[in-house]
Parts: sequence; C-alpha cells; structure tokens
Amino acid sequence: MPEQVKGSRSRTESRLFATSVASVYPLYLAKVERKGRTKAELDEVITWLTGLDEPGLRRHLDSGTTFEELFEQVDLNPRASAITGTVCGVRVEDVEDPLMQKIRYLDKLVDELAKGRSMDRVLRA
Repeated sequence: MPEQVKGSRSRTESRLFATSVASVYPLYLAKVERKGRTKAELDEVITWLTGLDEPGLRRHLDSGTTFEELFEQVDLNPRASAITGTVCGVRVEDVEDPLMQKIRYLDKLVDELAKGRSMDRVLRA
C-alpha cells in the first residue's frame, strides 16, 4: 500500500468530500426511520451541528451542495467537540483532517439517533 503524505487526502476522502449531501441524506433518513426515528429528528440533528435553519438545510439539499462546500459555509456548533466515540472503527476525536472530522461528527450523530438515544443526549444538552 502506498504511503500517504501527511496532510494529503486519500482518493476515498477526496471522493467523499465531493459527494453531495443530498445523495447521502436518503441513506441517513432510511437508517433512522428503520429504527423508529423521524425525518424531523434527523433534520434537527443536522441543523444543530451545522447551525443551519430548516430552509437553509433544504437549499443545500436542493442545490447539490457537497460535504466540502457545506462545511466550508457553515459554523459548526461549538459543542461539536463533545462528540466522541467511534464511527466505522475510527474514533471521531482522533480524526486529523478537519473536514473528515466534521463528516464523522455528522455520521456519529446519525448513528446515535438511530440507536435510540434521547435527543438531549444526541445534541449534547
């Protein structure tokens, strides 16, 4: 396996960063709905993390905004650093690339929502 230069992005990361949020949103929604949670709860989690309001989230989804564009344009919730744990076997607090860490924060929140955690716990209240 070729050695990755520190600070450079892997092909997988680059592809993920260029993926539209709208293309992943239905997967997040299906995951939480399978576990009895709602679209409103998913949207609340996303708006909490990103600082967007509901119309702002819809605009990003409708316009095909990529993860990279989304996280460049929003101010992450100051409590986001309280999001800890693993996603896909990787501790989110240890992710070095700032953009990948923000994506992992979102993944972790969706996982917690799907696992049935209370909204207060998910939103670090």
